Amino acid sequence: MEALQHIIATLSARRRTVSAPYFVPGLWLDGVTTEAVQVDPFSFYHDTLARLAAEPGQPLVEGPGGGGWSQHAIVYNLFPRLTTAFDHDGDDQVHIGENPDGWRETGTLLKCIALLPFIRDMGFNCVHLLPITAIGRDGHKGTLGSPYAIQNPFRLEPTLNEPVLGLSAEQLFSGFVAAAHHLGIRVVMEFVLRTAARDSDLIPLHPDWFYWIRDDVPDRGHFMGRTAMLSAYGQPIFTPDTLNQIYAKVNAGDLRDLPPPPQSFRALFTRPPRPDQIVKHGERYIGTLDDGTRVRVPGAFTDWPPSDPQPPWSDVTYLRLYDHPDFNYIAYNTIRMYDSRLAGPENANRPLWNELVNIIPHYQTAFHVDGVLIDMGHALPLALKERIISRARQINPDFAFWDEDFSIAHRSHAEGYNAVVGYWMLSVHESQSVRNMIAQMASGGFPITFFAAPENHNTPRTFSRPGGMAYAHYALALSTMIPAIPFLASGFELGETQPINTGLGFSAEQLAQYPADRLPLFSVWAFNWTRAENYVRSVRHALTLRRQYAALLADPDPATFAIGESNNPHFLVFSRHKDGQWLAVIANTDMAHEHHGRVIIHARGVQAQGLWGVPGNAAITVSREISLNATLSPGYVLILDSSGAVQ
Repeated sequence: MEALQHIIATLSARRRTVSAPYFVPGLWLDGVTTEAVQVDPFSFYHDTLARLAAEPGQPLVEGPGGGGWSQHAIVYNLFPRLTTAFDHDGDDQVHIGENPDGWRETGTLLKCIALLPFIRDMGFNCVHLLPITAIGRDGHKGTLGSPYAIQNPFRLEPTLNEPVLGLSAEQLFSGFVAAAHHLGIRVVMEFVLRTAARDSDLIPLHPDWFYWIRDDVPDRGHFMGRTAMLSAYGQPIFTPDTLNQIYAKVNAGDLRDLPPPPQSFRALFTRPPRPDQIVKHGERYIGTLDDGTRVRVPGAFTDWPPSDPQPPWSDVTYLRLYDHPDFNYIAYNTIRMYDSRLAGPENANRPLWNELVNIIPHYQTAFHVDGVLIDMGHALPLALKERIISRARQINPDFAFWDEDFSIAHRSHAEGYNAVVGYWMLSVHESQSVRNMIAQMASGGFPITFFAAPENHNTPRTFSRPGGMAYAHYALALSTMIPAIPFLASGFELGETQPINTGLGFSAEQLAQYPADRLPLFSVWAFNWTRAENYVRSVRHALTLRRQYAALLADPDPATFAIGESNNPHFLVFSRHKDGQWLAVIANTDMAHEHHGRVIIHARGVQAQGLWGVPGNAAITVSREISLNATLSPGYVLILDSSGAVQ
């Protein structure tokens, strides 16, 4: 708690009169008030943090070891720069930079500390942070840049501080982790170990850790003709026959002699310049080879499939994890489906690997974080992943590793991960897909736990989908009832509809509607913390149920499931039972229409208490094979409880 006490003392020592009004959301004060409240910022943060520090310490969620606590995590996904952004001076806009008094309106780590009691009181025991490391500027997107464009993995983004305090982002983050642990909240960071910002601090020090192309080669654009595309930089263009060969070999697991890109594409790349040949021009590093050729670090692009037409990413580049003269280019066979001739241990870029292996231990020893989510972990060589996980667990045997993988496969478990992102968030809004997932849970189960997330920062927001509030309650209820990790992206509790990013599940029209300067992942934005109607109480209620029935709901054993029946195809019916506890779920999967039908739930005679969707928590008496007539409004979910024994 020393780091937190230092922040409290600094707030007291730096106290001064402010010249501008300073408002905070009432929700930050009491978790209930929906209006903005004017405060003295020094007093507000000092008193909030002091009260937090004075609370009795709470235990952290535990598990069987080896990061197994993940199975019992209830996660709040926090994007500090966005989540705690607020129009503090009340002029109807969020300003970039510090105000005349030295305070920021964009989100900061100090404000994140002040938000922790609110997060805890909703029922979360873990916070997952989108990347908070220093952000690059070369080719940056939007007004603030992407948190995934990591300029220096060992340094935090300096704009997450509050200039008036004279404390660094690192000092504030130390206080954040200490405060979170004191409240019984674990902290999981997110890292991208496969890419770096195009102005990474490593470029002038280790140019051989990067790929280089001629500086006169233009980046490929959306509207180029085919001739121009072939001479511009972007994902290599393969013929249909070559694409068929690539897919056939990769699908067969044969990575020997994978078809390379055309020679014209490979010719765009050069050898790396020496460190003394690199100069920074504005925000971009430019190298000059011995023959006078000017070279630059190229942008990255999607690593699979090899026919993806999107232009190169402007703000990040791939790291050169292997070094072989025949593979001096960026393509599917050098950055993900590593050709077997390239991926030999003798070609590993060992100094770079050592650097990557040391990133997570830095945050373990300096800040005592509890786990990490590895973004693009699928593209890391297995040998490197094994070293990363092994090194972290030497420091903390209970350190958790989460995988960005959207599949839910044995592979992730075998590689040492405790959880994967999975595809629940891509399925819960589709009636048949969610049925299939629950049927899988009731039959063979899944080999590794996954996120029970109605949304994440890359998907459409839950409240923007058909059904709006009805769908949000439906998705929240179902996500609470399955043996997966409840995971809510910040803003869900406020009913946010603005997407943070358009990475998954967006139409072409939606993509055109949301350029980078309109997406909070890249540009200044603030949630509506003062919306008259929010869903904080719904979240609290759902997570109270999750905690009350934790032993049952977190148990992945298929024997805890029983799939029910209905003569109405729009009804989803299943129950959970274990050690005398019993819950039944009846959900209307249609977000547009009310439905009536006969429902059969498999259980024995019990008194079922309404927990969700039953006015006044009314009790329903049921028989061995429960048969009900139900009329459910769009998206309505009925959850029934009994303490009676169940077979």
